[in-house]
Formats: sequence, structure tokens, C-alpha cells
Amino acid sequence: MTKLLTSILCCFCLTAALKAQVLPSDTVPAIIRYETANGVTKFTSELRPLRAIAGAPAPFYTYFWEFGDGGFSFEENPSHIYTRYDSIMVRLFATNNYDDGKRPPTRPKPIVRPLGPKPAVAKPMLAANGSSNLFKMGGNIEMKTNCMPKPGDDMMLVFGYRNKVENGQQNLNGTIAILYNDVEFSNNNFELAAARTYHHEKKSDLKPLLNTAYLSRQQKPIYYASLGGGLSLSSAEKILLKDQAKAFKNQQSWKFENLKQNEERFVFMHFKTTPEMLKDTNAVVRISGAFIPDNPLVETEFFNLELQIVASHDPNKMVLRKSRMNYRLTGKNRELTYKVRFQNTGKGPAKKIDVGVNIAEVFDPTMLKVTKTKPEVITCDSAYANQSCLKTFFRADSVHFVFSNIYLPGMQQKGVNDADSTQGFVEYKIRFKEKPPKLPIKSGAAIVFDKNEPIYTNRAAGRFKMGLSPGVIVGYGFPFETNNNNYLNHKNVALGATLSPYASHRYYWQVELYFNSFNETTYRVPIATEVRKDTVINNVAYQIMDKQLFKTTKVATINAVPLQMRYNINKYVGVGAGALVALDMYNRTSSELRYKLRTQNASGTVTDVDLNRAMEDLKDSFSEVRVSFFADVQLGLVRVGPALGFRYIYDPKTNNNRMTTYVSWKF
Repeated sequence: MTKLLTSILCCFCLTAALKAQVLPSDTVPAIIRYETANGVTKFTSELRPLRAIAGAPAPFYTYFWEFGDGGFSFEENPSHIYTRYDSIMVRLFATNNYDDGKRPPTRPKPIVRPLGPKPAVAKPMLAANGSSNLFKMGGNIEMKTNCMPKPGDDMMLVFGYRNKVENGQQNLNGTIAILYNDVEFSNNNFELAAARTYHHEKKSDLKPLLNTAYLSRQQKPIYYASLGGGLSLSSAEKILLKDQAKAFKNQQSWKFENLKQNEERFVFMHFKTTPEMLKDTNAVVRISGAFIPDNPLVETEFFNLELQIVASHDPNKMVLRKSRMNYRLTGKNRELTYKVRFQNTGKGPAKKIDVGVNIAEVFDPTMLKVTKTKPEVITCDSAYANQSCLKTFFRADSVHFVFSNIYLPGMQQKGVNDADSTQGFVEYKIRFKEKPPKLPIKSGAAIVFDKNEPIYTNRAAGRFKMGLSPGVIVGYGFPFETNNNNYLNHKNVALGATLSPYASHRYYWQVELYFNSFNETTYRVPIATEVRKDTVINNVAYQIMDKQLFKTTKVATINAVPLQMRYNINKYVGVGAGALVALDMYNRTSSELRYKLRTQNASGTVTDVDLNRAMEDLKDSFSEVRVSFFADVQLGLVRVGPALGFRYIYDPKTNNNRMTTYVSWKF
């Protein structure tokens, strides 16, 4: 028995060991290694092996190094010059592309002063620190992230600001601010986990500046960093910082001082992307930065960073700007903007890139126009022989953008250290043939570098916002009466309102509410009467000639269809089914005895008198609920406009059924 247990235990341990060898761990942090010689520190790293995704290009890592003294690099094995070694912590944020695992965790590593004499270096070299590569727009502010945001993942943002020579200021004080979490999304997309500053920036309150800091026309433009590394300028009217800030839920700001002329400073922001963030991988979120000098001679600048939400880190993406559209405002002339970005991840340069995009049937291919490209090239129609150019041609259901005679370096190419130089994109606009059906519009792209196998992107989907469509409804024969007999047999006209999604194409819900009906009915109740009977009222003798009992009921009823599912077969025919509820909100019953009396005075004169006497008065609220079920068919403009309906109603309580008609009009 002991041998058997021992054998079982050995087998279990062996199986566990084999699993541990076969299944790689995604929790192994990035291991940082460094060596310092002649005052220059060289960094290398050790990361978990990459795991290829079937059908995808070869996986690779991209790198972001934070050196712990205000310097950074996006290179794989960077070099850096330190001028101090007190409390220096270096961090590596590695992003796994085309890999089926998680990102390697980041573990800070302290940097120790090397043995020997202190290097005679006055200040860090910009080229070694990588900072000279950030400011590509020529402004005072610029931002860059190490990756596109992924729900539940981390993202690093470098916030750079400087005092350009063109400012004409030897020293500059002011405020920098970061704005994030667009108000148009219900959930927060980011949490600012940490912000590391290295030049004594102090947290401040942005509110006092909201009404004073602005961007003036004919002065500084707003800078935009678009997807795929492309940068563009946009002129603007006078824009208050308040107007820029109200588009975001969260903000953080810092005061800076003594920013020397041509000095560059960097703030490192660690964002955690929330698991609840919008998971539409076609959506674009924004982060905005602001540079607000105290000196009024230097203008305020904004920098808007557009980021596409991703499900996996893939440098080849297709995106539709403003993918959520208002269908009511969408017509034939609505113009959509698509962008396909690509990156050469190979070991050599690409000379020809074919970007093929399928075109949905709702678009008019003749209205397509290319608005921007990277590399920036002219059309092949106007190019001379062997000049770099772009050729656009159409096939049955697709369009091809072919970059010819270009030079796009590869990420693994020797001597290529700037990842931005390996990226490109094509942006185009296109219009609808006519007002499209209210259905998602999906497009995808296939990218071919030279003669390699195509790389397929995600599918960019354009979706229409639900929108609300109010309407009126007039029905004849709806059974809304209180009394059971009348409720089943009385035919009345009901006026109500409807609410449904605007111009739904197929399935949708609809609610209906009818105006309160107020019904007052007085009726006689048979009672046994004794005529010619004597009675005395106020010491006066009377003879009862007639006695009757009357009851009056007053009922206020609300009628609604709280649950109804409808389906539009086409734009002229729709069907639906649901429940019809009638609720008596107020029910009052009062009784009254009506007498006809006769009296005779001493002189023999006869006088007839009518006398009414109130009896019981009963009140009840929400006294009765009646539920019926129905199915109907509509004919007409069932999406938006007038329609005629025929509704079959069944009351399970009384086992009664009937057919009613109505007219509805949706707006």
C-alpha cells in the first residue's frame, strides 16, 4: 500500500512538473540588466519568451524605458548618462505584440553609482536620453504613449513641455495639465495611478485658470497626435481652457518654475485602463494636455492625443472616426473618415505596400477621396518614372491603396531605432449612396508588404446611436372601461403616445401610454319602496310619494403598454406583440336617496317637495389592474411616419378576445 501511494505521489509531482514546463508564466517580470563604462550606462533586458498567434505575423516586443531621472527611451537596448545616482529607479514597460499572453509586469530596479571616479559630465545628452525625438510638431508641448489602451491593462504616457527659443523668454513659469476620461462615455476609461515629476513640479488647482487661459485665432494652433503616429495641425477660434476641460471628467495639473530657454522637461504618467472601459475596439478615446504659461506674451497650447481601444496589441489597425452616429442626422451627404495604419515589423525596408479595404454596399466608391498618407506621397497619375507615389484603384467590392517606390524601414532592421519611422497610414473619406439602413457598417483591411503574405486588420464598425422616436397613436375599440360588462363590449376611442428607438431596422422595443380616461356614471339601484307612508321632517308631517336610490361612480384610469416587442419586416410592414395594462388610479362611489314628499297645511293647501339625502361615500386608489395580451400588424411607413394597425387583444381573465384598429405616427 505504501509503495502504491508513493508511486501515485511521484506521478502527480511529475505531471505537475511537466505542466510547469509546458505552460509558460505571464507573471514573470521584466528583468533589467545594466553596465556602466566611461559614464555611459547601457541597458538590456530579459523577458519571457513570446508565443506566436496562429496566422499572425511573428510576435515582437516594443519597449519604453523610464530612467528615473527624467530621461526615457523607446529603444530595445538604450544608453543613458546619469549625472546623479541618489534614489534612482529605472523602469521597463515592455509591450507584447502578436502574442497570446499578458504583458510582462514592471519591476523597478535601483541604479547604483559605479566604482571609480565620478564622470566629468555636466548634464545628460539629449540624444542619449531620447528626448530630442519627442518634439516633432515644433510646439511647447507634446505627448506620446507606449501603446494603445487595452481594457484592464496599463499604459504609460510621456508628457513633454519646453521653452522654445521662439518664445523669447529666458525663464518661464506656468502650469501644465492633463485632461482625461471623455464625458461622452458612461464609464471611465482611465485611472491615473501615478505621475512622476523630476523638476520640482507641484500639484495645483486648474479651476482659477479655466476662464483665463485660451487659444486665440491667428496665433497658436491646437496640436493633434492622430492614430498611427501621424501628426496634424488644426487652426481654431478663441477656445477657452474651460471649453476644452468640459469635454473630460477628470483633470490634474502641476505648476512649473524656471523653465530655461530651450530646456525640455518630462512628466511620466502611469494610467491604468479600467476593465469597465468601452470595449468597442473600434472606438477612439482622447487624452488632452495643456501648456499654460504665466507670461501673457507666450500663448497657451493644447495637445490632443487620440487613442484607439484595442483587444490585442497589433500595430496594423483600421479605425473609423466618430463610429457612433446619429441616424436621424445621417443622409446621403454624410461623410465618414477611415484610417488604416500599418507598421513594417520586418528585418528590411518595404518598397511597396498594398492596403486593400473592402467597401460596404452602402458607400458610393466614386465619392472616395484620400485625405492624408504617411509616407506622404503624390498620386501616381502625376508622378514621373520611379517617383514615390500612391495609386488608388477599385475592384468589385474593395479599394486598393498601393504605395510604390517608397522606403519604409523595418523594426528589426539594423540601425533603425525610431519605431515611428517604421509606421505609416492612409486616411480617406467616403459618402453614402443614399440614406443607409440602420445596421452596423463593417469594413476591414488586408495589408501586403512587398510580396509577403497579407496581414489582416480588425473590422472597423460604424454603428448608429439608438435615438428616440416619439409618436402619437389613436385607437378605436380599445377595451379600457372599468365595469366588466362595459369593459368587454364598449367600443371607445383612445388617444395616446408612443416611444421607440428611432427608425429601427429590425427588432426593437416600444412603449405606449394613453391619456387618462375619466368616467363618471350615475345609475339607479332598485330598492323596495313604500309609498303613501307618513314621515316627519323638522316637525313637519310629510307623506312619501316616491323613494329611489342612486349610485354615482367616478373612475380615473391610466392605460399603458409597458412591454412590447416589434419587428419591421421591411419599411412598409411591421409586426408586434405585447401586454396591455389598465390601472384604476382613482375610484369613488357615492349613494344618494331621492324622495318626493307631499305636505298639507292647516288651510288645506297641498305642497310637493323633492328631498335628496346623501348616503355612503366610498373611495379607493389603485383599486384594479387589468392585463390583456395582444398581437398586431402595421402597414405604412412603419419606421418613421404614419401607419395603420390592426390589433388582436385577448383577456385571459374573462376569456374574451376582440379586434381593434389604430393609426400611429412616429416622428
